[in-house]
Amino acid sequence: MEKKPSIKKNFIMNAILTMSSVIFPFISFRYVSGILGPGGTGKVSFAASVISYFWIIACLGVPTYGIRAVAKARDDREKLTRTVHELFFISMIMTIIAYILLFIALAVVPKFQQERTLFLIISLEMILYTIGMDWLYKGLEKYTYITIQSILCKIVAILLMFLLIREQNDYRIYGFLTIFAAGASHILYFINAHRYIDMKWVGNYDLKQHMKPVFIFFAMSCATTIYTHLDSVMLGFLASDTDVGYYGAATKIKAIMVSVVTSLGHVLLPRASYYIQNNDMVQFRRISEKALNFVSIISVPIFTYFILYASSSILFVSTAEYLPAVPAMQWIMPTLLFIGLTNILGIQMLVPLGREKAVLYSEIAGAIVDMAINWLLIPKYRAAGAAIGTLIAEAVVLLVQYIALRGEVSHILKRIHWLLIFIATAAACGASFWVMNLHMGPFMTLLVSAMIFFSVYAAILLIFREKMAWEIVNTVFRKLKRRHA
Repeated sequence: MEKKPSIKKNFIMNAILTMSSVIFPFISFRYVSGILGPGGTGKVSFAASVISYFWIIACLGVPTYGIRAVAKARDDREKLTRTVHELFFISMIMTIIAYILLFIALAVVPKFQQERTLFLIISLEMILYTIGMDWLYKGLEKYTYITIQSILCKIVAILLMFLLIREQNDYRIYGFLTIFAAGASHILYFINAHRYIDMKWVGNYDLKQHMKPVFIFFAMSCATTIYTHLDSVMLGFLASDTDVGYYGAATKIKAIMVSVVTSLGHVLLPRASYYIQNNDMVQFRRISEKALNFVSIISVPIFTYFILYASSSILFVSTAEYLPAVPAMQWIMPTLLFIGLTNILGIQMLVPLGREKAVLYSEIAGAIVDMAINWLLIPKYRAAGAAIGTLIAEAVVLLVQYIALRGEVSHILKRIHWLLIFIATAAACGASFWVMNLHMGPFMTLLVSAMIFFSVYAAILLIFREKMAWEIVNTVFRKLKRRHA
């Protein structure tokens, strides 16, 4: 039986992977925002948000369910092969259905017809993700391989972006390169899959056994995608492409930080499922407690810092043309904490425990709240109104999941040193606030203020012997000692 890789190594690799998935748009946005303007970037964001609804039909919940199914079958190659084949067939059928629905939408919705070519370009994401089966590699915890392949494709995409995007009408090229960066590595995943499964027809397939859990995960994905991408879609219909562009700029930094916070939850899903499968509840609870503590101590200072330095952040990722995005960014940053906690409660705890319905209900509640608030606030407050809707929706999702798990997690959350976290964050704000008045430019302002802010925050946690902070420091020192030994 293959040795299971280290959770810490998986976390690092997945953090790099998920950060790269956001850093590429960040780098590209920094370059293209000055060329395409809010209108051009808004068109791409709107098209990507619309296609996301067809993408969840193509996936049908397989990406998340597949991780759990692969993790349970990974010690038996024959069983793993049959499981992967069955899920791949389901994905292919649903991708065909998704494209039929997309063509119908392009034919009947006037706003979609205006950018039919862009929509078709963005839709390539569905094909790439279907054939790539990245859930196979995540279920097997092959995060190093995933990370290397993904980063190589993103580097190529960045180089092509600098070569090909030269004028305002090149937004379709920008749309293609965002899909290439995110999905080209999936072709390599498909080619390499023979190392872990047999590629020949094995027969005796039973697709029906997967349908109930897959549909539950599909419903979860629908609800999540609705309130995740609903803001951009509703802004496109109720406001303008320019407002979509502002909102996209407001969420760039938040997306990078969310990728760091949620990486741990995605890494722990296959391991948590493995522990549940083997009835090892002690280890399951141990990693759950560590994950919640980790999310808490890193998310609070991060979202506070970027609320404080929202203007400098917007100027760093784009241009002064995007400064109207500042209020939206300030409203949406606290979702970092809510998303981090729900990622652990939902993905790492409820899903491995087989309680996907609780996650589904929480996401449906969030989607309904988000839609209602968007209808009320977007016409008047535009991008900021959409951000407020997302903030409240994420809080609702967290509340519903906490109620579902309160018996298991209430004592864990009480043991987190919330008072110390908030005191340290407040002290960090006071120590770095003066940097704003130096007018050093966005990059230097962020660099100097971040060094002061996070140094003060970390120092206070260490002085007061916060357990997770010291565990992180000790882990770093042990690795350094081994490296120099």
